[in-house]
Amino acid sequence: MAGPRTFRTAAVVALLTATALAGCSDDGGDGDGGVPTDPASAAVSRAASAASSLASEGSDALASATAEAGRWLEDITGGADVKGDVKAGTPKTGTDGRTAVDVTVHNTADGTKSFAVQVNFTSPDGTLLDTVVVTVDDVPAGRSGSATARSSHDLSGDVRTVVARAVRY
Repeated sequence: MAGPRTFRTAAVVALLTATALAGCSDDGGDGDGGVPTDPASAAVSRAASAASSLASEGSDALASATAEAGRWLEDITGGADVKGDVKAGTPKTGTDGRTAVDVTVHNTADGTKSFAVQVNFTSPDGTLLDTVVVTVDDVPAGRSGSATARSSHDLSGDVRTVVARAVRY
């Protein structure tokens, strides 16, 4: 079981992954890490900033980060709930102790769209261990894009992943 320090660490990094991992996508996005100009990307960036401030809230910070991610995903203007269009692969823990999983989105819309995906890392009994948000930018209509969701801290044991939310915008 993770202690309060682990939860604070998760809160600090959990949503910061939203902007950092945008550059990890294979979808043809520029991943330049610049300041977002569209409202949806700005909402994801605000979620990352909010996660940083949650670090001082104690052992409930992971739950707070998860709730904050949900609120920001809801604020994406013109976003559509597309959890069914997202698949997470098999999580793998690297030699650095971090767990990563490939996330693939399929764009069923008529035009190019971007996606924000909240991935939860859980234990076999469903206990939340970590949560991250990844973006997959500029996926053409009818095509797929991918990104890698990476835990914000070391996870041990049998780690599972769940696509908690997905918004297409």
